[in-house]
Amino acid sequence: MKVHGRCHCGSVVYEAEVDPARVQACHCTDCQELSGAPYRVSVAAPRDGFKLVAGSPKIYVKTAASGNKRAQAFCGNCGSPIYSAAAEPEPPAYSLRVTCLDERRELAPHKQIWCTSALGWASDLRSLPRVERQS
Repeated sequence: MKVHGRCHCGSVVYEAEVDPARVQACHCTDCQELSGAPYRVSVAAPRDGFKLVAGSPKIYVKTAASGNKRAQAFCGNCGSPIYSAAAEPEPPAYSLRVTCLDERRELAPHKQIWCTSALGWASDLRSLPRVERQS
């Protein structure tokens, strides 16, 4: 599936080919802290299927508890997360942040990972009062 993404301010624009069956929700504490949300939804894009169309993301290298280094790419202007990848010059794949993709409604997660870090209150919000829009 061809996807199109951009940061919030539009400085970084990209496109990629992804397999919708590979969308996953990650509950690890790094994803919680880096996204400011209870989990992050991502989809893998192979290196040869990812293309920056405009701009260039800023990179922050995070060393995980395992010792693995992951490049966290984000817009240096608005801070929107773009992807993570192995911290090497030509990573084999990019883990795209689904919420920055135009096709996000079509990319529901098929798997959850790092569930030991999941926040219990975030698993089901259906019983909470809903407000469709804020003024």
